[in-house]
Amino acid sequence: MESSSLKPQASRLVGILGGGQLGRMLALAGYPLGFRFRFLDPNPDAPAGHVGELHVGNFTDSTTLDRFAEGLSVATFEFENVPLDAARRLNERVPVYPPPAALDAGQDRLAEKHLFERVGVPVPPWSAVDTHADLKSAATAVGLPAVMKTRRLGYDGKGQFVLRDPADVDHAWETLAGGSFVLEKFVPFDREVSIIAVRRRNGDTRFYPLVENHHRLGILRWTRAPAPNLSDALQRLAERHATNVLDALSYVGVLAIEFFEKDGDLIANEMAPRVHNSGHWTIEGARTSQFTNHIRAIFDLPLGDTSAVGHSAMLNIIGTPSEPAECCAVPEAHLHLYGKAPRPERKLGHLTFQSPDANWIDTLLAEWRAKWRE
Repeated sequence: MESSSLKPQASRLVGILGGGQLGRMLALAGYPLGFRFRFLDPNPDAPAGHVGELHVGNFTDSTTLDRFAEGLSVATFEFENVPLDAARRLNERVPVYPPPAALDAGQDRLAEKHLFERVGVPVPPWSAVDTHADLKSAATAVGLPAVMKTRRLGYDGKGQFVLRDPADVDHAWETLAGGSFVLEKFVPFDREVSIIAVRRRNGDTRFYPLVENHHRLGILRWTRAPAPNLSDALQRLAERHATNVLDALSYVGVLAIEFFEKDGDLIANEMAPRVHNSGHWTIEGARTSQFTNHIRAIFDLPLGDTSAVGHSAMLNIIGTPSEPAECCAVPEAHLHLYGKAPRPERKLGHLTFQSPDANWIDTLLAEWRAKWRE
């Protein structure tokens, strides 16, 4: 639906579908701008409830959604697996940004592939898979090694299987237990990078510098920002690809696109229509954080400067809580804990190192990666 201009102070209430750490950080960024926040999440212990009004309920319950929408000026979402019907219903009552069309593309890998190809963003060779026979044919057509991914609900490496030889075809089908998938050719990349873009309702667009990401077991472990040895040409290429996606979707808010860098080119891996883990460094390491710019964008406020301040590294805290005193003893360190109960492979927080000295950031990152065995 078409949105109106920024409403009076008393009605600056933002609704966020999802109550995880991303929603929590959006609220913390929006409070200095005078906004208030309401979250909808099925979990009564959702960490965003520590910093705002939490409505506990199912996204698919129409009564819950209607009650949640009362008094909102605008709504957004903090993860891409929000049911599309929920976003569409909410959008009938209050403007939802990013638009539901972006959510539709971001939560279905098949739709995402078609979008990238339509706007000229390179992707690995791929094939849709709905049956065991499809998988056998796709493995031959795409070639091995290849990665089989669920079309929906996969994140942090979940719902994926790497096929290295023909014997893996049956094993992959049995392991993932049927469903709809895409099989894509494995890319022997030089490194993984991502770009965070933000587009305002009036079309004004800004970009953060490309960052270098490192994953283990499908989970982002650490990010270096800006990406070491980042060329102007590579940054321009990433911005061009991101612009094509943003414009095609009439996008509003923050968008992240993850790429494989190979021989100076960029091949799209996936996109996230929301604020993103690889952009957490922007809280201390950029002139304006991704969270602040997302709030500005959805309210059609002027976007903030996205340039980096010196050099940063972001290290996720996964599975085991960190000791605050140990982290705070490092002058360049900035600790963010999400208030989540420990659980294996769960993101509990992150630690950002920020300094004008790139070599010192690399030294700190290596030291703490060894300390945390990352």
